[in-house]
Amino acid sequence: MACSAHPTPRPRPALEVADIVRACGDAYRTTARVSAQQSRVLQAIGQCRTAALGGHAARCDHCGVVSVSYCSCRNRHCPKCQTLAKQRWLERQCADLLDIDYWHLVFTLPHELNALAQGNPRVIYRLLFQSASQTLLEFGRNPRWLGGELGITMVLHTWGQKLDQHIHVHCVVTGGALSPDGQRWLPAKKGFLFPTRALSKVFRGKYLDYLQQSHAGGELRFGGSTTALADPGTFRLFLAKLKIHDWVVYAKPPFAGAAHVLAYLGRYTHRVAIANHRLVSFEDGEVRFRWRDYADGNKTKIMALAGEEFIRRFLLHTLPLGFVRIRHYGLLGNRCRHTKLARCRTLLSQPAPEPLPTAESAEEMMLRLAGIDIHRCPYCHQGRLRVFMTLAPNNPDQPHPKATGPPDRAAA
Repeated sequence: MACSAHPTPRPRPALEVADIVRACGDAYRTTARVSAQQSRVLQAIGQCRTAALGGHAARCDHCGVVSVSYCSCRNRHCPKCQTLAKQRWLERQCADLLDIDYWHLVFTLPHELNALAQGNPRVIYRLLFQSASQTLLEFGRNPRWLGGELGITMVLHTWGQKLDQHIHVHCVVTGGALSPDGQRWLPAKKGFLFPTRALSKVFRGKYLDYLQQSHAGGELRFGGSTTALADPGTFRLFLAKLKIHDWVVYAKPPFAGAAHVLAYLGRYTHRVAIANHRLVSFEDGEVRFRWRDYADGNKTKIMALAGEEFIRRFLLHTLPLGFVRIRHYGLLGNRCRHTKLARCRTLLSQPAPEPLPTAESAEEMMLRLAGIDIHRCPYCHQGRLRVFMTLAPNNPDQPHPKATGPPDRAAA
């Protein structure tokens, strides 16, 4: 099965999140409580592709132009550093895709949990993965629906279009299951996987049970608006109110094959809270950015925020150190994944996946996928850029060569 998800290079935006961080980050740190992880994120984004991280200088061996390039921060919250990581991940996933329909489901936490999530992100996000995955796997094993084991990939997002908290997990689910004895592939009914209302009830029950256990086990921290929830009785009342309301679970139409799945995953997996191309302007301390209003016919609108408020909202989506935001379950779980997928392909009469490309550098991958040769001179398009100096990070004493434009041929 051939599948591709080659990136289309975007023009470099005139305004970046890094510009706002460099302008407002220090002021925000002095007036707000910033965790160590949030501070690391601000520092990484502010220093990304600047002299602070070091780099190299190169000269064209044909026209003599000098180019200076600085290193990337590679922080997973940085809008500039996700393209190659995403592409490497997508190529690995291509080997795990079956040529079948896949479903897209979304499990969303009620906003009443937002304040608790700010103080306990690791617990709140972990329980979301745990409850949603168990719900889907149980429905898959139920003979009423499929009676076998699903394959699930989950991606955590914590933001809405306005950079506010909107904690949800996107799930890509196989449109069928492997029978318990491994002898049959059990396809889902056309146009139907599971009843979403029933999914919502089970998901809600599991999540609230696990949250109660976390409270009883002393896993949760409280402060500010959540201080009263430290009391067991108050917390039980809080959970009872959450149990009254329906929790949002919805299913989108199935993807028709692996190529559509990869295209979807390419949009969602390595997305950060806001991309640079959504920024409109940053003037007089005010940030303006585009957002899509789903409640008003998906219209694109402009939101204006003070720079420090923009940073506050951006930092709401800082992941705990080491937290895994893309997870796999069932047929795609790490244990026995290759064996189970091979069995599924046999039952579906599908060929084995093409071998992954051998280990390659970022430069080689950019050339293969996007046709961009970063060593080719961007001015004369004939020479090669040859590195003649390595620039150490955080070294103000080292003289940095200045980048030069193309030679003035008219003057020559």
